[in-house]
Amino acid sequence: MNDKVDTKVKKYALRAGTVTAVSALMLLVSSPAFAFARDDGDDPGPGISIAETLGLFVAVPLGIFLLIAALVTLSGRAGNGKQQH
Repeated sequence: MNDKVDTKVKKYALRAGTVTAVSALMLLVSSPAFAFARDDGDDPGPGISIAETLGLFVAVPLGIFLLIAALVTLSGRAGNGKQQH
């Protein structure tokens, strides 16, 4: 019985290791680290500050989420007064 458990554990460990290694390899291959040379017509603008980055990628999505949540909550409360048949 113990051999069956050991075999299963080894099989799962091998599978997990394989998935991890393949995932890591895919991430390394797809990384933009090899993009040292600039392309023709490549004209990046000025960088943005940390505050602008946090505002754009944290505050704006959070605000949109809160707005949608408020609209859903308000529409749910407005519909509670009606009876359903």
